[in-house]
Amino acid sequence: MNKQTIGWDVGGAHLKAALLDSNGNLLQVLQVPCALWRGLHELEAAIDIVLGSFALNSVAHAVTMTGELVDLFANRREGVLEISRVMQAKLNATLNSNVKFYTGNLHPDLSKNSAFTGFVEYEAVKDYWQYIASANWQASASFVAKRLKAGLFIDVGSTTSDFVLFNDHQPKCIGYTDATRMQSEELVYTGVVRTPLMAVAQKIAFKQLTTSVAAEYFATSADVYRLTGNLLAEDDMAETADAQDKGTLASARRIARMIGHDVEDAPITDWLALAGEFKFQQISRLQAIALNHISRLSGDSHTQLIPLVGAGAGRFLVRQMAKDLGFPYIDVADLIEFTAKNSEPESVSALDKDLTIHRMASVCLPAYAVAYLSYYLAS
Repeated sequence: MNKQTIGWDVGGAHLKAALLDSNGNLLQVLQVPCALWRGLHELEAAIDIVLGSFALNSVAHAVTMTGELVDLFANRREGVLEISRVMQAKLNATLNSNVKFYTGNLHPDLSKNSAFTGFVEYEAVKDYWQYIASANWQASASFVAKRLKAGLFIDVGSTTSDFVLFNDHQPKCIGYTDATRMQSEELVYTGVVRTPLMAVAQKIAFKQLTTSVAAEYFATSADVYRLTGNLLAEDDMAETADAQDKGTLASARRIARMIGHDVEDAPITDWLALAGEFKFQQISRLQAIALNHISRLSGDSHTQLIPLVGAGAGRFLVRQMAKDLGFPYIDVADLIEFTAKNSEPESVSALDKDLTIHRMASVCLPAYAVAYLSYYLAS
């Protein structure tokens, strides 16, 4: 293996990419905004940003996606085919490159064939589109299960949360498509950036009273986590609900609207407390879902010892869940090999860079995981 590998995760709101060196170590990770619902030109521009930011020579590409779900496309098949077409056209032009598309291999239809690698060439996309659609969670789950014997993997992203139980180094999935995973609550539409607060709670506590929450797109979960201090600026890429700034006052103004108030109606401490209540509602839902999945291992003697493995921009919620529920916590970035670990940092700036790679590896796990799987299959 003398090629670098880039793993690509094409989402509806972000494009994530992870670059591995020729030895399979992580070199760089990048997440850029990609408002795919506005048109494929958004994806093309995002690809150019990534390629311009990575130091490349001979490179192989591995692509996974969830962006086929955006309403730019009439259906998921069209979305997979169009995204694949753009990725093939843009990436095949890079030096000595080849492009493969990730189908996953957990679905019973594919896992029956032990020789199936989980990747197909562009020419086969039309035949495997239904397995390529939203398969990025399979890459993440497969990577984590290779590194740990048992646990509950939870990836809390900007928009959705994935729950994958694994045991004996194997993911134990109930659903395989978005539809079946939503039924089993292995895919939950709640995240730490883009989720409208009306989807977090219909009732909320404010100043020792319970009040209804407006069914209006006034504020998002990013407003909550800016006010609680959990959301990092580099993960806060989405537009605000009112297209205004992301400062403390503006975020408080938006969440005040959710309960029929103006921000001037109360001191900032009350709005910070309200943000804490929304956080409590969201994490309570996630905890209940986590316990339900863990109960599926009730017959296993080590059920109470399994770790919660956190990934994504909202992994701080997974860490809190583990603490509250009494389970061990593992950050998925600690399972990843990256080049910076092989040498001592020579300066504070080098250390900062290493920590950034470490953090971004967790935020962009599907991109890293699909690159990892592609590299080791080709080795």
